[in-house]
Amino acid sequence: MAQVLILYYSRGGATQQLADAIAEGVASAGGEAVLRTVNTASDAASERDLDVSNDDLEQCDALILGSPTRFGHMASGLQKFWEGTSSQWLSATLADKPGAVFTSSSSLHGGQESTLLSLALPLLHHGMLLVGLPYSEPALHKTESGGSPYGASHVDGSGKLTEHERQLAVALGKRVASAAQKLMS
Repeated sequence: MAQVLILYYSRGGATQQLADAIAEGVASAGGEAVLRTVNTASDAASERDLDVSNDDLEQCDALILGSPTRFGHMASGLQKFWEGTSSQWLSATLADKPGAVFTSSSSLHGGQESTLLSLALPLLHHGMLLVGLPYSEPALHKTESGGSPYGASHVDGSGKLTEHERQLAVALGKRVASAAQKLMS
């Protein structure tokens, strides 16, 4: 069973909803989802989950990274975490493991794609194999809010995932878990 680390930060709960849907997709592919967050302000919705540790990076078979959009970039707590992973980078802890990204924003043009790309950068530096969402996913053709080939996303207009956003998040979790299991065999 592939262990998929879902590392995210969520202040208001939208990114956490995506993390939960991604975890559902991981489980549907026979994987084990491990949800972790970063130590930040006490008002974060992500307080529900344990803080990530370097051991989590060592033990995972895949990693999916998520953050709300902050001026087209990841939240500062996640950036700070990655800046402290030089040891794992030098020892290639995450090399050749599947990785993916997800985000949420408060508006349609809030910088989702640039945030997804910025989230992918530390994964690439760590030698991970990026997994996206192909256009064979029907919801990618139908969504009028979040979701892109770069990863799952959510536009937080109502505070609740749309059905297409949810479908794409589940699909991303499923794709990453399946890729991890193939690489493990």
